[in-house]
Amino acid sequence: MKTRLLAVMLAAVLLLTGCSLSAPHSGQKQYTATFLSLFDTVTTIVGRAESEAAFHQTAQAIHDELLEYHQLFDIYNDYDGIQNLKTVNDCAGIAPVKVDGRIIRLLSDCKQFYTATGGRVNVAMGSVLHLWHQARSDGRDDPLNAKLPEWDALQSASEHTDPDHIVINEDASTVYLSDPDLRLDVGAIAKGWSVQQVAQHAPAGLLISVGGNVCATGPKDEAGTAWVIGIQNTDGSQDYLHTLYVPRGCVVTSGDYQRTYMVEGKLYHHIIDPDTLYPCELWRSVTIVHEDSAAADALSTALFLLSQADGQKLLDLYGAQAMWVNAAGERFYSPGFQSMIRT
Repeated sequence: MKTRLLAVMLAAVLLLTGCSLSAPHSGQKQYTATFLSLFDTVTTIVGRAESEAAFHQTAQAIHDELLEYHQLFDIYNDYDGIQNLKTVNDCAGIAPVKVDGRIIRLLSDCKQFYTATGGRVNVAMGSVLHLWHQARSDGRDDPLNAKLPEWDALQSASEHTDPDHIVINEDASTVYLSDPDLRLDVGAIAKGWSVQQVAQHAPAGLLISVGGNVCATGPKDEAGTAWVIGIQNTDGSQDYLHTLYVPRGCVVTSGDYQRTYMVEGKLYHHIIDPDTLYPCELWRSVTIVHEDSAAADALSTALFLLSQADGQKLLDLYGAQAMWVNAAGERFYSPGFQSMIRT
């Protein structure tokens, strides 16, 4: 799985970098760095520098900062000297946990996204998502005996998803889950939020891609050349649905072809509708273009779970653009999306 994803990402890098490796009269060349240690996906950084050593120093600094976010927001693993979201989950109903301020800021933003999206983006759904995660993991390990989560277990877990039970004390820098059965899962926003934090002070002219969350910190060269970013085909091929001109900003796609497993001949994906507690089947994919990676990440999930009309209301609220793809492969666009299409 990771080998195939890496191949797709490297193909995307070839698209993003283009044919020319030199910026006119600048003495700079374009370089690429790829990492496999962040957010369980492929991270690619592309940019120009005077030398390969200078570029890789910049890329390594971005990697190292993203690694801090990866560890802070991890709900599965412990790390020496770090009280992360797993620590918070482990202490649900027991005691507040003193955490890094970046966790406080993330969760505060998540509460705002919950309100703005009408509950479609809910980081308090970890108890429900854990059941799907476990069923998917078991199903991939043993496809012949793959099963769906038990309905009674899903219903029981859904009773413990109220974000009001995430108690944040900014002065003390603590987080407390007052419902002992509530669990946090920030998968719908963590990558985008982390990329946005890094991009805010990264050098201009970089392209940072973390598992398909793509952020351009500025045009690719002094001439103002826009980056060309491909939107992955829903059939999993290396053909793109579109390529977009993006001089600055973020492109994020949520799709039903990501993190799937099969039960009795039907594929089930990872984007769970909080109303039905099952994977949503409204769309095959939703792509968001927005200046802020965190908002784009949250919007891609929310719009995947909403009708086009309701999704457009959210886009208008945030000043974002989107493309929807339905089960028949038909494409639908927000009013300003098509102006960015290259092919």
